[in-house]
Amino acid sequence: MRRRVLLAGIAGGSAAVAAAGLWRAWDGPEPVRPPAPAGVERLERVWSAARGREVDFYTAVPHGHGDGHGLPVCLVLHGGAKRPPDFAALGLGGFLTDAVRRGTPPFVLAGATGDRLAWRPSAADDPQRMAAEEIPAWCAARGFDPARLAAWGWSMGGFGALLLAEARPGLLRAVAAFSPAVTPGDAVFGGITRLGDTPVGLWCGTGDPLHPNVRALHDALPTPPMAGGYGAGRHHFGYWSTILAPAFAFVGATLHASPTA
Repeated sequence: MRRRVLLAGIAGGSAAVAAAGLWRAWDGPEPVRPPAPAGVERLERVWSAARGREVDFYTAVPHGHGDGHGLPVCLVLHGGAKRPPDFAALGLGGFLTDAVRRGTPPFVLAGATGDRLAWRPSAADDPQRMAAEEIPAWCAARGFDPARLAAWGWSMGGFGALLLAEARPGLLRAVAAFSPAVTPGDAVFGGITRLGDTPVGLWCGTGDPLHPNVRALHDALPTPPMAGGYGAGRHHFGYWSTILAPAFAFVGATLHASPTA
């Protein structure tokens, strides 16, 4: 069916120094927030058996869609410097409402704390399993429809979203990756054929240190990206905020499309 790092690709030495520099890049310009209200946003503490600890769990429903009952879900996989408690301040709820007002079919955002593990298992701590199994279950318990699931992530989270699609073929209807922290030869490149025909959206600023790696990923994908682009910008939410509207439009369209054989 057509449903279908930062730390991972940065394993040591000078690459680790590059990772630290990318985390500091959050000191860039403020997000360009749209004049749209957030709908229902919640931040809760929930127990994650996959991670063996309590985590912050954020959800956002577009304004005008009540509690989001029955809406599909887009997982939010954070990067190295921001966490779910920061999502409301970044304006994610307003960005979601703005996208829907522009004609994007509505969906819910849902994200939990994965820390700096690049969304991969580390001993008994498995944020990837949390994303694949527990977050959908938490969403179902709140009335959302995780049978229709996509993932969006930036930097380390973009790496994690792509890796999740590779590790769990058929789980995600789409992946939107902003400046994913990939490196040729890393786990994402190693499993790239498992993306199959999963719709992928790929964005990166041309001034981002990761831009050459992201273009290499673009060229290596088994199916060309269905959305994305490479405009002027660097590795921070000031740039990423300017591409949220087309990214959310891509996510919403794929979540509401009928899967085809």
